[in-house]
This record gives sequence, C-alpha cells and structure tokens, in this order.
Amino acid sequence: MERYDYIIIGAGSAGCVLANRLTEDAGARVLLVEAGGKDNALLVKMPAGVGELISKDGPYNWGFWTEPEANLEGRKLWWPRGRGWGGSSSINGMIYIRGHARDYDQWRQMGLPGWGYADVLPYFKKSESFEGGGDPWHGGEGPLKVSKASTPNPIYAATIQAGGEAGYPLTRDFNGFQQEGFGPYQLTIHDGQRWSAAKGYLHPALGRPNLTCLTDTRTVRIVVEDGRATGVELMDAKTKERRIVRADAEVLLCAGAVQSPHILQLSGIGDPDELATHGIAVVKSLKGVGANLQDHLDVCLSWECPKPITLYSQRKGLIKTLSIGLGYMLFGKGIGRQNFLESGAFLRSRPDLDRPDLQVHTVLAIMQDHGKVQVAKDGFTFHVCQLRPESRGRIGLRSADPLDDPAIHANYLSAEEDRRAIREGVKMMRKVAAQPALDPYRGAEYAPGAAVQTDAEIDAWIRRTAETIYHPVGTCRMGTTGDPMAVVDAECRVQGLSGLRVVDASVMPTLVGGNTNAPTIMIAEKIADVIRGRAALAPEDAAVAA
Repeated sequence: MERYDYIIIGAGSAGCVLANRLTEDAGARVLLVEAGGKDNALLVKMPAGVGELISKDGPYNWGFWTEPEANLEGRKLWWPRGRGWGGSSSINGMIYIRGHARDYDQWRQMGLPGWGYADVLPYFKKSESFEGGGDPWHGGEGPLKVSKASTPNPIYAATIQAGGEAGYPLTRDFNGFQQEGFGPYQLTIHDGQRWSAAKGYLHPALGRPNLTCLTDTRTVRIVVEDGRATGVELMDAKTKERRIVRADAEVLLCAGAVQSPHILQLSGIGDPDELATHGIAVVKSLKGVGANLQDHLDVCLSWECPKPITLYSQRKGLIKTLSIGLGYMLFGKGIGRQNFLESGAFLRSRPDLDRPDLQVHTVLAIMQDHGKVQVAKDGFTFHVCQLRPESRGRIGLRSADPLDDPAIHANYLSAEEDRRAIREGVKMMRKVAAQPALDPYRGAEYAPGAAVQTDAEIDAWIRRTAETIYHPVGTCRMGTTGDPMAVVDAECRVQGLSGLRVVDASVMPTLVGGNTNAPTIMIAEKIADVIRGRAALAPEDAAVAA
C-alpha cells in the first residue's frame, strides 16, 4: 500500500503552499492529490483569459450552481471555482488584497490566538514578492509575485479622480497604511503572466524527490480509524478505479470552502442529521461542517463609453480576438497581459462603521452575468460588493455519491443590513460616475438604467441581477474548543479527531474585507510552520489607519 507522511487534498492556493513548504524538509514524504489537471493552458497563463475561465464550465472550472436563492427571485447562481493546479488562483481576477487589519484583530478577539493583524502580517510578507520591494507592509522576496497596476487606460485614473471629486478618500496602497478610499489595485501578475499559487509555490517544488503529484484523481473519502485520519480513498477520474493511500503523519484537506466540507461529509464527518438523510454513517459528529457559509454578493453598474477605448473595441471582430492570443503566445505582448480591472475602492456605506464595508472593482467592459452575456458596446462597469454580510448559508450533500456536486445554499440577502448596504453602494457609485473626471468617458447608464431610481426599484434590480464575486469562506470555521459549531481549532486541527487538518478559506470564521486569495495563501503559510514544528514568525505592528 502507498504510504506518505502527508497527504494534501487539493492543489489550490493552500495546497500549493503546503506542498512547497512541507517538502522543504527533505525527509517528509508528501502526496498532493488534485481532481483536475495541470495549469499549462494559454488561457490560464494569459491574464486576459480570466473572462473565459470565469464564465464557462470546463477543465479549469468546476462550474457549480447554487440552489434556488429565496431572496434573489429563486434564481440559481453561477459559482465558478478553480479546478486543477492553482485552484481558483488559476482562474481568478488576479487582484491582490489582504483585507482590513481589523478583520484579523476580530479573529483574535473571537478567541483565536495568533490570528491578529500583527501575527498574520509577517506571513503575508513572507509569501509576497512586491514589485516595489519590501517595506513595513510588503514582502520583497516571497514566492508570490505582486505587481502594481500599470495599464495606461484613462478610465482607471478618471475613476480614482472621480472618487475624490465625490468626497471619498484616496489611497495609494489598499494593503498598506490605509485601505479606505479609491486607488489602484495590486495584481498577482508578473511580466504579463498570471502568477497563481501553482506558479509561485508548486512549480518550484516539482523537482523535489519527496513530492508526488496526482492529477485527475478524485477524493472519495478520508479514512478514519479509532479517531485518527489514517489515509484517503482515491478514485481515478477516468477509469473510476479506487484505492486507499495511507498518511503516517497527517491528512491536510485543502479543497476550498465548497469542497472541503463536502469531502468531510462524504467521510462521515458532519451534522448527523445531514449525514443520516443520505445514509452516511457518522464517523464524527460536527454540526458546524458546511455551516457559516459567507460570500461577497455583487452588483454591476455599467455605463456606455463614447470612446473606443474599452474591451469591446479592443477585441471586436475575429481578427482582433485571434491576434490577442497570438500576439501574447508568440511575443508576450498586447492586451493579453491585462486583467482589465486595475482600479477600485473600499468605502463605508455609513459613517459610523469602523472600516469599509463595500468594495468596488472598475472593469473596462459592460459586464453582465459574469461575462457570459457579451454586450456589443464600449463601456465600463463598477462592480460593487458588500464586504461583511450578516447572511449565512451552508454547504450540504446532494447525495452520497462523491461525483455529485455539493448543494450550495448561499442564503444571500437574508439580513436587512446586507440589503441596505448594497442599495447604498448603488447610490454611491452613481454619484461617483456623475463627477467631472468621468465626463469624457461616461455615456448613457446601461445598468441599472434611468428607470431604476427609488429604493424599491433598486432593491428589485438587485434581486434580479446580483451575483457572487467568488469569495466563499467559513464552512469549516476556526473556533475555540468549547464552541459547538467550530470545525477546527486555531491550528486548523479538526475538532475531536487527530491527524486531520483543514487548511483553506473554509476555516475563516468571518469574511475579510476584500478578495480572499491572498488571505488563503497566508493561512497556509502560517499553518505550514505549525505542521513543521517551527516557531511562529514574530508579530509586526505596522501602523494602519483607523
């Protein structure tokens, strides 16, 4: 029987970090199991491929759908999640955001020692190689390449200027002293290439003799014997042949906020009532598995643009479309190097909040339905999402068949505060769009459109059109030992079992204020030191704005 010290389930952002860091110890035998394939496609490497990757099911995207959402007119929402080496870091928008410092201080205040901002900042810096070099907030030598926004399209700068004209703060660095305000994004792009977790962490480790990688291999269940995780049952995705592989030290579940709870449930670890419904024997009762689901809900406000300077004109026609890929493939040049969303904002929807609760992404296109609908007009879009939803959903089983997709109950907009915040965000971004700086680029309002004005009309439009912006977390959340809904402790060990950890976005107790890829990488960096028995990096108290 195959035996390893560590089995890592999932080669996404966290799994790639662990594969690299654990195999730095030459004596550690590590198996990395991935349900998808390698990350060698042009669309993955080319930043401009993001639209195609996000909007379509395929080898790099699981293409999940939620269950009907009661507060969104019963719609089933599209939930893209990365599949293959790099996971969602291989299909995401390549925005590098850590969240607000107070997000992590809140974790510490929830009884999770070692997770305050001063504790996690050194791990963000350890992971990062910032284009501007190291400073009190940034790392200069890490595996994850982070660049500054550099595309000269005038709409990005005009949006930032318009934010200032509308009375909102400006900031130079969302990850530095001050998150709040309008400013340029930092990107996980280096020399025109997507810099995923696979690119930064996994590829440099592939030559190590103590790392074995399996692709196109599904995890059927985690094997638990006498209260200890001892291995995993695997299935070849093509032949459907099954086998059990043993882990002498630990099984590390890194399948993400959707599939980590799903795999635990398939393994008999979860809410006994949920398991009984599908005839799965209870291995460990943990009611919190799959609960506490949080995600950033998003709406798209769009305007037509009178100038042919947006994505529509840049790729209009078959020749232009083909030339983007060809120019990038042959010369590494052209707009294939761009992700088309290089400015944005973090704003407060009401003045009494202690940190921003809204995030804005500026996109050089009229966006509808994740880009599935192509609008034949030049234009730009403000994505507006609420950062700290009070609504909670859950991940459940559709059946006991490991090949069935999980049941996603996002439960968006079940809380009035969530509805209020997004509604206010719509009003705020209409105010920004009306400023003089955007006069040369702003045509007619495409969405919501002039007919949508009252609160009731805005709310109805939100219910008709809102979608995820791809940041689910919390479904295997960290908590204290006495917390009946906690799935893992502060070291990501599954409660009541030995030899098993969950290490990915599912362990976040609350959503952070921003994109979740960088925080997921930070979590894996931190837990890698715990697994290896190394002392935690010393806390760093870099000053941040109130």
